[in-house]
Amino acid sequence: MRDNYLKNILLTNKKALVLGGSGLLGTEIINALSDAGCSILNLDLKDNNRKKNDIKFIKFDVGLNKFDLKLKKIIKKFNPDIFINCSYPTYKSWKKSNFKNINLKGMTENLKIHLNSYAWSAKLVADNMKKKKINGSIIQLSSIYGLVGQNSKMYEFVNGMNPNMTYSIIKGGITNLTRQMAAQYGKYNIRINNVCPGAVIGHNKGTKKKINKKFIQNYSSQVPMARLALPSEVAGAVLFLSSRLSSYITGTNLIIDGGWTAI
Repeated sequence: MRDNYLKNILLTNKKALVLGGSGLLGTEIINALSDAGCSILNLDLKDNNRKKNDIKFIKFDVGLNKFDLKLKKIIKKFNPDIFINCSYPTYKSWKKSNFKNINLKGMTENLKIHLNSYAWSAKLVADNMKKKKINGSIIQLSSIYGLVGQNSKMYEFVNGMNPNMTYSIIKGGITNLTRQMAAQYGKYNIRINNVCPGAVIGHNKGTKKKINKKFIQNYSSQVPMARLALPSEVAGAVLFLSSRLSSYITGTNLIIDGGWTAI
């Protein structure tokens, strides 16, 4: 019997909880989910003033004490079929996370707010899906730098940008967490996957400044497709992993890097 592939990409009657849905990637991901017919709850520090009936917003900060208790209540009430974590929480010393300026406190606090919040949020959602017998999909935003080392040459002659020691630890932890969770929750028909983008065109973390032109040149010269990713290209991968088209995919890292890690 032939499957209906177009029907399987639709998310009608599905509910998606998106953590960090107001950022560069989160905005595009929510647009993709909405276009597929999904009902969405966005948890972030600010709203993007969307006026669609299928998109709700709750102000939420994973940096606050006992964030897990608030999140657990939201999950229990909303009962998501899909959970996407595209948040990018950082401690105040994030810009000093390069190998030259990093200190133990800064590294520890950034691991706590970013890696710990990703791990615990995914577990809370997975446990709720298990309890409510929801055949769910959990998608974590990792990075190619959770799989390979950062190439220092990309940052040559680029002011204000350096290889980030903490970022690789965080994304590497998320990558392996997803493998472990996939093995644990697969028998409950709960799928857990990562999307691993390379550099994405847009702005620098924590600023409205566009990515340095020299960095774009350095990076693009090492990519077989000779450019950075578009936010919509990351969102397309998330939509695929949210849908029934990926019903037998779990524990994987879907790499979106134009071939960067292939060479």
